[in-house]
Amino acid sequence: MNISPFGNSTPDLKRVREILGVLGKYRFGNTLIQLGLKRQITPEFLLGGDLGKELDDTAPRRFRSALEELGTTYIKLGQVLSTRPDLVGKEIADELVKLQDDVPPVPFTEIKEVVEEELGSTLEELFSEFDQEPLASASIAQVHQAKLKTGVKVAVKVQKQGIIEIIKQDVSIMRYLAQQADTRISTAKNYNLPGIVDEFERTILRELDFSQEARNIERFRILFEEDPQVCAPEVYRDYSTGKVLTMEFINGTKISDIVESDPHISGKAIARIGTECYFKQIFKHGFFHADPHPGNIFVLPNNKLCFVDFGMTGHLEREFRDDLAELFIYTAKYDIKGIINQMVYMRMLDEDSDLESFKYTLMDLLDQYYGAEIKDVGGMITEFSMPDLMTKHHINLPRDFILLGRVLSMAEDLGKKLDPSFNGIEVAEPLIKKLIKGRLNPLRWKNYQARYLFEMEHLIKDLPQTINRILMRAEDGRIKMEIEHKELEEFSIHLEKITNRLALALIISSLIIGSSLIMQSDKGMPMPGVGFSTIGSIIFLIGAILAIIFTISMLRRFS
Repeated sequence: MNISPFGNSTPDLKRVREILGVLGKYRFGNTLIQLGLKRQITPEFLLGGDLGKELDDTAPRRFRSALEELGTTYIKLGQVLSTRPDLVGKEIADELVKLQDDVPPVPFTEIKEVVEEELGSTLEELFSEFDQEPLASASIAQVHQAKLKTGVKVAVKVQKQGIIEIIKQDVSIMRYLAQQADTRISTAKNYNLPGIVDEFERTILRELDFSQEARNIERFRILFEEDPQVCAPEVYRDYSTGKVLTMEFINGTKISDIVESDPHISGKAIARIGTECYFKQIFKHGFFHADPHPGNIFVLPNNKLCFVDFGMTGHLEREFRDDLAELFIYTAKYDIKGIINQMVYMRMLDEDSDLESFKYTLMDLLDQYYGAEIKDVGGMITEFSMPDLMTKHHINLPRDFILLGRVLSMAEDLGKKLDPSFNGIEVAEPLIKKLIKGRLNPLRWKNYQARYLFEMEHLIKDLPQTINRILMRAEDGRIKMEIEHKELEEFSIHLEKITNRLALALIISSLIIGSSLIMQSDKGMPMPGVGFSTIGSIIFLIGAILAIIFTISMLRRFS
């Protein structure tokens, strides 16, 4: 029987002790004790005293330092969490953006071995040149400059040996710690830590697949092939696999170097081009580069931008993009009612939301970002995604919307470094208005015709079977209805009063009509001097008296 808390994999106990030691070193010992790991924590690591002191204002910085020391998997975890302020809070998310992924390079013999194994030939047969010194080295891979036999200069991104096994091992330990936290720490349940680990695992495994990154680059190139100011490197598929990615060598200037000041390049022009590009990615194409780090964008001659490193990307559906564009315009115009109505339409606010209360919260939030006009839309989206705000007002934000907020915030921050007077909204608003105007073009609806026809076909095809299933369940008495009631008790009291009055009115009417029929008949003892039936006359009199009383009661109610 496998009793390991790490599932089917057997963890490296040395690695477990290393992780716990680093967390203890950075004063998270009491947190680990709450996870049920007291025996593994040595006294010298309990430097923080109680848990309150341990989670003070320095906790975000200490957490970032711990992740950096733990290496590849935990650095990547931090980078993913930096896009989720809704889970970790703005302070921690802002700190995790600073994570550095620069590590010492591995020996060239390891890189050579991976390339030759993946491409099935020797390095000399594949390339005329291959520099042993890397251009860059990160935790997952390192990049080397090379030259193909055709003379084309390329950049070869090579995955480090054994990195997948290391990551899987670390993820299994993460999952165990997350499950322990979810079980033992009551506040942790609000964050669904096991779910975060699952999402992180999917994210990092996609990033480890260089074939997926190649597809992302090719898709970006197609989307911007007619844009003279934006590009991405060409991918050489014959020299690429899941662990080796060979791309066009980009001989440009990193934006990070421009921020340091390059007199030959206009920071203002670059900020404008970059902003236009990002808003086209988001609102026009629905596919965006999700890591606008200054080192991932190169500037080529004539201020042309080249994006690299497509390991992280975001996706937005067409309908959501259209709705998001409208929300953006309402926000830029400080239209509170329009923002709320659009959020309700987009189901970001549910039926339990107090819209009146949210209106004033929204006004306070917008006032933080408006001067003469709004400038930091990314920061505002990030504020929207704060856990307290989302819980208080029952706000439901899609995951990609939150990622979008962080990406825009990073892009706008980069724009301000390039140009202190930068205002992304001035650049983006005309573009978004143009996209919204395009939605009103009648020819645009032809794009939806096929989908709607297919949906109608499916509906017509499935309708007979659906009706048949409903009738069979009705015949068997297996139809169930779920009704959610609110204030039903008060409603039932009113309904009962109405029913009683209606019943009384029917009884009185029956008495009057019935007695009238008896009075007209020749049955029973006649009343002296009148000739009507005595019983009928008495019943008629009782009915008349009750009718008068009932009428007076109703008149008093409505007076």
